[in-house]
Amino acid sequence: MTSSPVPVLDRPRDEAAVLERLSVLDRFLPLWIGVAMLLGLGLGRVIPDLNDALDRVKVDTVSLPIAIGLLLMMYPVLAKVRYGDVGRVTGDRRMIVTSLVLNWVVGPALMFSLAWLFLPDLPEYRTGLIIVGLARCIAMVLIWNDLAFGDREAAVVLVALNSLFQIAAYSLLGYFYLETLPGWLGMEQSGIDISMGEIARAVVIFLGVPLVAGYLTRRVGEARRGRIWYETKFLPRLGPVALWGLLFTVVLLFALQGEKITAEPFDVARIAAPLVAYFAIMWTGAFALAKRVGLQYARATSVAFTAAGNNFELAIAVAISVFGVTSGQALAGVVGPLVEVPVLVALVYVSLWARRRFFMTEEVVR
Repeated sequence: MTSSPVPVLDRPRDEAAVLERLSVLDRFLPLWIGVAMLLGLGLGRVIPDLNDALDRVKVDTVSLPIAIGLLLMMYPVLAKVRYGDVGRVTGDRRMIVTSLVLNWVVGPALMFSLAWLFLPDLPEYRTGLIIVGLARCIAMVLIWNDLAFGDREAAVVLVALNSLFQIAAYSLLGYFYLETLPGWLGMEQSGIDISMGEIARAVVIFLGVPLVAGYLTRRVGEARRGRIWYETKFLPRLGPVALWGLLFTVVLLFALQGEKITAEPFDVARIAAPLVAYFAIMWTGAFALAKRVGLQYARATSVAFTAAGNNFELAIAVAISVFGVTSGQALAGVVGPLVEVPVLVALVYVSLWARRRFFMTEEVVR
């Protein structure tokens, strides 16, 4: 079966004009993220009690303000999805099998290898990175996929599949990579203890809530005003909310961890190095493999970003609940999204370049 061109209204036919068609907020996103990082670091240093204040009220094990930022970030993207078109995605077995293999075989194994390669003498950070590698992305990947003009419906299907596998497999894979495999290889062992119920709760909050909201928004909007109004009038007004939610989340993450980041810059750099390698290798390998198996640009992009991204909400929650908020494992979990955001933003631009370079003959109908 061959994947068909993706019929979406707002994707340009002119590949060379992609960046010019982005809004100012989209086009200069790396700059805004850099500003958000600096602002967060500044707030964390200027207001010492900000960490406690933000962490006082929680949704599951995630600070309420961060949870709000994540929900604001995901809802507009999920409101853009054409849910009636999801059926055409589920029949693409090549895409689904490729994504599942990348996410649940290659990704955890790669992070395990990089963690031991870069951090053989730092077991807490190493364990934290392995926990990050096991948590497959269910949130920010929708933002990156949308910015890179990936297939929205495909991204939602792949995220949903990752969520189901996460509930069933996270604890088992955690035991395998932290206990069984190190034991076989004569390495130091560590472990995690988290139930499927805890993982399911996190998935329901951070994927289920915005997914239902996005679905209902489209159904009600199209029923009352029609698809043309919904996609040409409503969605352009709603779209910037996702990026504002992203920037808000970045500010809070850096504010919460600003003291640790500035107090232990060398440790942060050591944690960041394998993460940069991981994101780059996973995205590049996934994109190349997707193209190799015959997927067109939109679905290859969705496969690449879902493979490269990680569910940092779950990883941080696991690290804090098992090892404590001040643990090295928790710090590694927090550094994860701090590295992931700028690296995957850069990969959005790489993806747009690859579209022009390798998919020029692909017709995009919108």
